Formats: sequence, structure tokens, C-alpha cells
Amino acid sequence: MSDKKKSPGQEFQYTPKSVWDRVTDAEKKEILALGEDYKAFLSAAKTERLATAEIIKRAHGKGFNELIAGGGPKKFYVNYRKKSAALVHLGTEDPIRGINLIVSHIDSPRLDLKQRPLYEDVEIAHLKTHYYGGLKKYQWVARPLALYGIVVTGDGKEVQIALGDGPDDPVFLVSDLLIHLAGKAQMDKKISEALPAEKLNIICGSIPVGDTEAKERVKLAILQHLHDTYGIIEEDFISAEIEAVPAGPARDVGFDRSLVGSYGQDDRASAYSALSAVLSVQEPTKTCAVFFLDKEEIGSDGVTGARGRIIEEVAADLLTASGKEASQTNVWEMLAHSRCISADVNGALDPDWQEVHEKNNAALLGYGPCITKFTGSRGKYMASDASAELVGWVRRLFNRAGVVWQYGELGKVDEGGGGTIAKDIAERGIDVIDIGPVLLNMHSPFEISSKADIYMSCKAFRVFLEST
Repeated sequence: MSDKKKSPGQEFQYTPKSVWDRVTDAEKKEILALGEDYKAFLSAAKTERLATAEIIKRAHGKGFNELIAGGGPKKFYVNYRKKSAALVHLGTEDPIRGINLIVSHIDSPRLDLKQRPLYEDVEIAHLKTHYYGGLKKYQWVARPLALYGIVVTGDGKEVQIALGDGPDDPVFLVSDLLIHLAGKAQMDKKISEALPAEKLNIICGSIPVGDTEAKERVKLAILQHLHDTYGIIEEDFISAEIEAVPAGPARDVGFDRSLVGSYGQDDRASAYSALSAVLSVQEPTKTCAVFFLDKEEIGSDGVTGARGRIIEEVAADLLTASGKEASQTNVWEMLAHSRCISADVNGALDPDWQEVHEKNNAALLGYGPCITKFTGSRGKYMASDASAELVGWVRRLFNRAGVVWQYGELGKVDEGGGGTIAKDIAERGIDVIDIGPVLLNMHSPFEISSKADIYMSCKAFRVFLEST
């Protein structure tokens, strides 16, 4: 042991530490093993509908059952319109005294097919898209895409679409302009202008029908294929939700396989961590409720988003299930006494773009879940700013439980910013703070996370759900 003494005041410094330096060899094996399950979750949950189905499947396997009207099991789930979900584990304490709440989101930036998507030009069939959420459009060209979604036909039949990830499936793509001709059309323009949104059109076929006198022969051939395969006609696209997402499974990144590369980790990294946490809770004192919501990437508006009624509806359900009156007064009193983690990712310090970060307040890959006191942009606009009391309580909770955590903000003050569900939770009178893993390549088709951060996020969320 070294006899070297610390410099005066050194013991009072705050110095974040890597998870890998704080865990045992046995825990390192657990981290890598959990990474395999995390990759499987990401590969199965590429859209909000698929994520909802996967969450409920896993919950059911751990003893959660569907809520029964007028009562229900101690552990139950709510499938909210097939695009959001909630898991509730009733505790021994009166829920009106407050519950432990985690809220995450399961939607991610993507390309949605328009309601009249199919057209033909220069004898190639295309599908027109409308991008969803904040993305860099140039990242979505010249890469394999898969199509997932639902089509509701004129007679009310629901047809599932899942094409592009099977071993024998075709893939789809948005073409890009060859470098030889891109000088004036793209290269001389600002990056935000080089690829107009109306050029994000997906190639979907090129063989024409045999009738040489027909117009739009390739489009007609595609329509014939869609009818033969799925029983749908062109008008059915109007009542469809079909998403184009990157094809391919989640992958290990790096020689040491310490990182995960995948689409959709914002925010399915947090959703997975919250799911793993609530499924591991045994006999909670406080009731645990974990929400997996839609529409965060476009402002949380809509019936399946955080600004809808799902939280109040599930709150009423859990009061009823615990034998309490689900009155509006009881719902609001319960929420007012609750604590909430807004489980969402933050941006990791990017080695090649350090100038957009303020390094003293930037998060690092592999240093554990990131506590983010506030989000928003510039002057904390559109942010929920957690109180010092709540941040202090979380610090004590994590430190006592051996959770490796860090603090971080999303970039320099005037560099940009972003928002989370936290502000929508705060509007309900709930104390809330943002906590979650950090990512490189956030909002890209291939985001990067650390398996160590996912492991510690699961631990942090479980400790929170079990807290009293």
C-alpha cells in the first residue's frame, strides 16, 4: 500500500469514476451477460408497437398479469392502445402516501410512410416518407431499411407488416446522389439543406406488369404484390402506420465488446433499464409504477404520450386495485406525494467533437447513469429543474447502495439542448429528475451505449423503486 498522502483538500473533491474501475471481476461478467439480453431487447423492439409487445411479454413471464376491472393482481400491466404500456407492483404501504414512479419513452426518430406513399418515377417504384422526430436526414440515405407497422383495411382487418430483418427478407433504402454529380446539388450547400425532406423516398421495386400499354407499370406491379401478399389495396395506406427503421440487429462494438451499437437506444436504453428494474423488485414497501410512453420525440403530444391521460388513468387503476377510492382527489394526492425518475438518455462527451461540450459538466461513456438536474435549451427554456432537495436525496440513495453514477448536462449553454418527459411529469405536481444512460451518436440510425452504463442504470432504477 502506498504511503503517499493526499494533497490538502483532495479528499473533498468530486471525481467521477469509471464503472469498470469500481466493479469486481464477477460483476464484469454480469455486465457482459446483461449486454446480450439488452441487445436482444433492442432487436425485438424497433418500434413503439413492437416495444410494447416485448415489454408485456417479458412482464407476463415474471408474473405480471393484465389488470382486471374492479380489482386485480398485485403485479399488473396496462397495454395502452398498443403503443404505450405501464407496469405496476403494489406495495405494502398506502399508495396515497406516494409511489415510486419511473417514466421512459419507447418511440425513436424514424421515417414514417406518408398516407399516399406509393408512386413511380423513371420506372422505379418509391414510397414517400415524412420523418419523425429530430434526425440528420443525410444519415438515412444509402443504408438498408426495414418496414414495420400495421395496415387497417377497408373492412377493418388489421394487417401486420414486418419486412427487412428476416434472413431472407428484402430491404429498402433511400438512394443518394453519386459523388461525381453532387458538387452543386449537395456538396456546396449547408448540411441541413443538402438533402430536402421530400427526397427521402424509399425504393421498393422496379419490375413492371406485363401489359405494355398500361401506365405506371411498376407501381401497378407493386400494388398487385401487396394485394397478393397482404390483401391490401392502395387506399388502405390511408389507415396505416408503417415505419422505416434501420435493418439489422443490435451489435457489439469494439474489440472488447464493451459497447452496444443499435438503432433506437434513445430511449429504449432507459426503457430496458426501467423494465429490468421493476421485474426484479420482490416485495416493495411503496407501490412501483413504470411507464413506457410514445410520442416523446415529437413533444409528447397525443393520446399515447406523456401529455395524455395515461398516467392519471393508471394511477386510478392502481388505487382501485389496492382497495382505495379512485377519486380525483386521491389521484392528485398520491401523485403529489410521489417521486419520479424521468428515465432518459443524455449525450456522452464525444472525443472528436469536444468543443460543443463543457467538459466539467459533461457525461462520459462507462461512468454510470447520468443525473441531469435540468434539460431544456439555452436559458433552461422548456426544462424541468429538479430541486436541490431531490438531487440530494438521489445522491444519498445511490451512494449508500453502491451505484456508480455521474452528473452531466447536454452540451454548452448556448450550443443547443433538448427536452424530456420530466416537464410533463412536473406539471402534475410530482417531484421529478432526469436520470439515464449516456449515448454517442444520439438520434442516429446507430447509437452507441456502454454495457456498464446499462448495468448500473438497471441497478440505480431498482434501488429507486425499492426505496422508502
